[in-house]
Amino acid sequence: MIQHNCSRQGPTAPPPPRGPALPGVGPGLPAPDPCDYEGRFSRLHGRPPGFLHCASFGDPHVRSFHHHFHTCRVQGAWPLLDNDFLFVQATSSPVALGANATAIRKLTIIFKNMQECIDQKVYQAEVDNLPAAFEDGSINGGDRPGGSSLSIQTANPGNHVEIQAAYIGTTIIIRQTAGQLSFSIKVAEDVATAFSAEQDLQLCVGGCPPSQRLSRSERNRRGAITTDTARRLCKEGLPVEDAYFHSCVFDVLISGDPNFTVAAQAALEDARAFLPDLEKLHLFPSDAGVPLSSATLLAPLLSGLLVLWLCIQ
Repeated sequence: MIQHNCSRQGPTAPPPPRGPALPGVGPGLPAPDPCDYEGRFSRLHGRPPGFLHCASFGDPHVRSFHHHFHTCRVQGAWPLLDNDFLFVQATSSPVALGANATAIRKLTIIFKNMQECIDQKVYQAEVDNLPAAFEDGSINGGDRPGGSSLSIQTANPGNHVEIQAAYIGTTIIIRQTAGQLSFSIKVAEDVATAFSAEQDLQLCVGGCPPSQRLSRSERNRRGAITTDTARRLCKEGLPVEDAYFHSCVFDVLISGDPNFTVAAQAALEDARAFLPDLEKLHLFPSDAGVPLSSATLLAPLLSGLLVLWLCIQ
């Protein structure tokens, strides 16, 4: 009573609502759908949400949310994502006996319980078993009011599955090519960054740990076919000699299987569809896996000019 400056006698009114009202919400207008992430975010902030992209394909190559591109030797089960809404784990094994390069043979995706929208759902894919349903046989988020905000679609049964999670602004594509699986995701930035310090090992966030990255000498080892042949095969579908092209050359070189070109091409097309900024589509990574920008390329030149200037003084 006192804090709202009300009299102790006579009729009283309830205190005013706390916190800002949602933009666009007023008399006669419905509240935003809690299971439509993009619509809810736009009405709350007056702009569309930001999105991030990550992918893993081939032997395996990882493009992180921060545009780092690594070729990895990760073997066994490693988390691609581990946040408050999603858990994605990739299980890899060597492409050949004694090889450092590995490929994804199994993917496990957990869509965590969200009260208004979905029951917890688990999707699991393995080589030669790419189901068009969740582990419990369902194709949506369950019987809750927002259950339809999670769904599975397939355009090419057994080879291509797309999972739409509208309640968290996320699209996931899983493919099978040349006896291995590939993973690609477009996810709302707020969702991708919703994790604690204990969840810091995520290949989509930090890329492959330094100890798990293949060095340039390891990537340049003699393969099952010649380098010229691998380059020619990859060049047909990847004319720009970027990270996707060089990943393709490595995969075809090591495996001797021209079908690996399809995995790199599909990963590039996913990036083209998922990236909010197409200027970052083509990456030209250094040996450390850090994308080279124009500033990075100019640094050695400027350093050399500075040394020359000091020498003539």
